[in-house]
Amino acid sequence: MFQSDLLTRIDGINHGFFTREGGVSSGLYASLNCGFGSHDRRADVAENRNRIAKRLGVGENHLITTRQFHSAEVVTARKPWGIDRSPRADAIVTSEKNLAIAVLAADCTPVLFADPGASVIAAAHAGWRGALAGVLRETITRMEELGARRSRIIAAIGPTLSQAAYEVGFDFRDNFLDESPENACFFGQGSTDKPYFDLPGYIATQLREAGVEAIEDIGQCTYENESLFFSYRRSVHRCEADYGRQMSVVSLK
Repeated sequence: MFQSDLLTRIDGINHGFFTREGGVSSGLYASLNCGFGSHDRRADVAENRNRIAKRLGVGENHLITTRQFHSAEVVTARKPWGIDRSPRADAIVTSEKNLAIAVLAADCTPVLFADPGASVIAAAHAGWRGALAGVLRETITRMEELGARRSRIIAAIGPTLSQAAYEVGFDFRDNFLDESPENACFFGQGSTDKPYFDLPGYIATQLREAGVEAIEDIGQCTYENESLFFSYRRSVHRCEADYGRQMSVVSLK
């Protein structure tokens, strides 16, 4: 796994941006696939999740995720829930100890949050739709409801699709220009005449505008690093039948 230097310095917090390595899945899902939404063997996905729970020092049932759907929906977790009762949301906020909250991604951006002063943490799944809809702003607001302060919040941006690998159409760009003409700065020219989108840059700017001052981007591209990460876009380019998902997780000791 990768870790954020900023989050590592905080006593009482465990976290990790896990890679695709270290699990039991095979084939397209080799090896630490954590997505029950894939067509991987359910028992293998469960074992992979159990390994992450053990690494974070929590019980198997205390590692929780949601049913993500590229939204701005955020849920506050006060106790564990079973995988079959996972709520529909794209971010989780909690102040409960020994509860590991996690998001899944395979090109979208995982963002882990912590306010060490209030002992409040969050994990958000921010694809372009969720980021544009405001999932990060809503996550911060829900953290405040548990006592967090924006000026104290630390945010770590995990493995995601880099701008060099994110070719988009002009209609895609228009979604962001309709929000603000200033968003043009997140679209550059690549090897084709189409624009290339800087998703982690857009997310970092949203965090700053929301009042978060301590932001770290670990700078790992899911598309380019095949040995380390699953990538939805790479699977589409190869006409593969499916793809795995890696997990990003944070917990209060």
